[in-house]
Amino acid sequence: MSTTSTPVGSTGTPGGASGTAPVVAPPRRSPRPRARSNRWAAAAFAAPLLIYMLVFYVFPLYRNLELSLHDYTVRAFVQGDAQFVGLEKYREIITSATFAPAVRNTVVFVVVSLIFQYALGLALAVFFRNNFRLSGLLRGMFLIPWLLPLIVSASTWSWMLNSDNGIVNSVLAAFGVGQINWLTSPTMAIWSVTIANIWLGIPFNLVILYSGLQNIPGDVYEAASLDGANGWQQFWRITFPLLRPVSAITLLLGFVYTLKVVDVIWIMTNGGPANASTTLAVWSYREAFGTGQPDFSPAAAVGNVLILVALAIGLLYLQLQRRQEKS
Repeated sequence: MSTTSTPVGSTGTPGGASGTAPVVAPPRRSPRPRARSNRWAAAAFAAPLLIYMLVFYVFPLYRNLELSLHDYTVRAFVQGDAQFVGLEKYREIITSATFAPAVRNTVVFVVVSLIFQYALGLALAVFFRNNFRLSGLLRGMFLIPWLLPLIVSASTWSWMLNSDNGIVNSVLAAFGVGQINWLTSPTMAIWSVTIANIWLGIPFNLVILYSGLQNIPGDVYEAASLDGANGWQQFWRITFPLLRPVSAITLLLGFVYTLKVVDVIWIMTNGGPANASTTLAVWSYREAFGTGQPDFSPAAAVGNVLILVALAIGLLYLQLQRRQEKS
């Protein structure tokens, strides 16, 4: 009978001459528990933001849509038994005699405000880019309209543009100009509130555009000067093109803000006279709170129209930004 012997190394241990035992690799742990914990951690970090979005964005938008699709009077609002009317309130506001003037006033108020706010803000930003003595103090003074409460600013402008004892008419009278009914004339009311809003919006444009100018390297201007470019050519071929991304977001934010302005117009003119300065935002506010007989459904419908307009402009901005990045 034969027997099989196990090879013995020099040390007398099996496994060969080296005498080392084979190493057995430990079993690998499944990555699933770690991936699962990472997902839970990500969800925990995102939960506060999601809750905030649901409470302060999604629910108000849903509630506003529901108000516009039901006939909410004060009694129905309290008792919660408003009748479902579908798109009837939207048809009601579109066929209203106030709709066309409100749209026209909104376009004038927003477009004129944005043009002058941006142009004056950009001019001041370029002016302050060249640091000089007292530049910091002057920049701080230009921020005063932005820091004042809107009710104070609107009340001040209402007093300045008063037809009888306003300082603007007093100064104009010194130059032989007759009395101008800034706030009570149907042709002047919308321009009066627009002037006040331009004054309020210049500091915002100044701050954002001035910050954008700080990111443009000074070497670019030095090279342009060596090539013989004058100040206007440097602005048009260097400053303005390089400020396009900052300008786009400034105009977008300015548009959204100006579209929803109520307090300035309401304090100065109450949207009058005869809807001469009524914008869509003012109309929505007046329907809900300004008449003493709240009608929430038309107010919500007008508000939803404003939301759709702002959303359309936002999507247009994103589309233009994508095209610019691709090019």
